[in-house]
Amino acid sequence: MKKALTNSSVDLEKIEIDLLLEGIFRYYGFDFRNYAPASLKRRIWNVIHAEKLTTVSGLQEKILRDRTCLERFVLTLSINVTSMFRDPNFYLALRTNVIPLLRTYPFIRIWHAGCSTGEEVYSMAILLQEENLYHRCRLYATDINEGVIKKAKAGIFPLKFMQEYTQNYQLAGGKQSFSEYYTAAYDNAIFRASLKENIVFSQHNLVTDSSFNEFHVILCRNVLIYFNAALQQQVYQLFHNSLAMFGVLGLGKPESLKFTPYEQHYQQLSHEKLYRRVS
Repeated sequence: MKKALTNSSVDLEKIEIDLLLEGIFRYYGFDFRNYAPASLKRRIWNVIHAEKLTTVSGLQEKILRDRTCLERFVLTLSINVTSMFRDPNFYLALRTNVIPLLRTYPFIRIWHAGCSTGEEVYSMAILLQEENLYHRCRLYATDINEGVIKKAKAGIFPLKFMQEYTQNYQLAGGKQSFSEYYTAAYDNAIFRASLKENIVFSQHNLVTDSSFNEFHVILCRNVLIYFNAALQQQVYQLFHNSLAMFGVLGLGKPESLKFTPYEQHYQQLSHEKLYRRVS
């Protein structure tokens, strides 16, 4: 009897979560219904505790009646761990395998999908400046969360992280002194305005929004791990539709095109999850 009650409570929780996500989708248009269940459940309960609630149904009621609660919910579900020149070997591979390809284009369009607070976008801008390509690039930095887009656009990051970012930059093949790219002010590092000149920051939902341009490079690192298999396939299709022939797709370490319907359309350029579209 005790086991039956436990199973019933688990089933009830799943029903509540399904209703919460369905309500958010139908009322606000944000679709989290195909996010990876374990990570999603953990983040939902983090929001419940932060909102001083006790049930998923209580959270549903609050979100549907209070848009600011929805914004906090979206922030919790969409925020990713990021840093400048994260995984330095990835940026070394960009310099070695991708920059020579980009030199062949008169104008270059790059999409950072799921850019979070923008650290990796600024990393790319720095790399392109050092390779003398930035002046003929347009970088599109998008995220589902409007709040993190505003932070990214500001280009201001905690000064306490600069030592770590400097080490990453050096390991990534940086050619200057990293401190040349920002000004220290109190506890913040304010990055050079010139790095933002060719960046377009915008809200975009990978789940519900369509392609908006043709790109020579698409970077989406450590975002798809939060989606289930069906939603990953949907996003891979979006990227394929958005990527120019012979364009490059960059993924995170845990992500791969292997065993997807799109694997045959790409040639892997590097072990750092860089793929070139060939069909």
